[in-house]
Amino acid sequence: MIRITCTNCQKPLSLDETKLPPNKEVAFPCPVCKERITVDSRKLQNPAEAAHTPAPVPQPGHHDDDDHENDFGAKALIVGADNPLIRQSAKLIGYLPVHHADPAKAREFFNQELPQVVFVNPHPMTPPPLETMGAIMSIIPAERRRAFFVLVADNLRTLDGNAAFLYGVNLVVATKDLGQFPQIFRDAHAAHERLYASMTAVLREKQLT
Repeated sequence: MIRITCTNCQKPLSLDETKLPPNKEVAFPCPVCKERITVDSRKLQNPAEAAHTPAPVPQPGHHDDDDHENDFGAKALIVGADNPLIRQSAKLIGYLPVHHADPAKAREFFNQELPQVVFVNPHPMTPPPLETMGAIMSIIPAERRRAFFVLVADNLRTLDGNAAFLYGVNLVVATKDLGQFPQIFRDAHAAHERLYASMTAVLREKQLT
């Protein structure tokens, strides 16, 4: 692993140099402040020369909403219908959005990258189970627990625990509430962590008795 620092917010970052393309400069956004960072694998022989300066201004035709599948950084997987509000929500909590409309392709990406957040945005929305999303929703529980699954839909109520249980996700968010997603996510994720901590404690007590 190599250590670099964002020149904008001074956030220290770790990169796996074995995943960097040889003889090529790559760029990715800082997960904290979104400043673009560049790293040149040709200069990693001399850590003092490892580039971590802002990248050039994007050329015309560049879209900030492009997928970040080949960029370095933690990813958030969007499955189903694409939505710029979901992409923005992913960025606001520190993840690079990667979209796969096909649930089977999304599952392949999940198995390879193990993204920490998965947005499921089915179109059309159906009652549970989400049969059209079966490929991504049927991931075995041991793998599912590594990610936080968020169901986004127009006709659901944000933080509806019953709907989350029925659909087999960690969080349900109405599309209209995505503007408040960072706070919604923080609250739901904290509650999720407390729940699993309590369950783990109970299991440990049973093992000791």
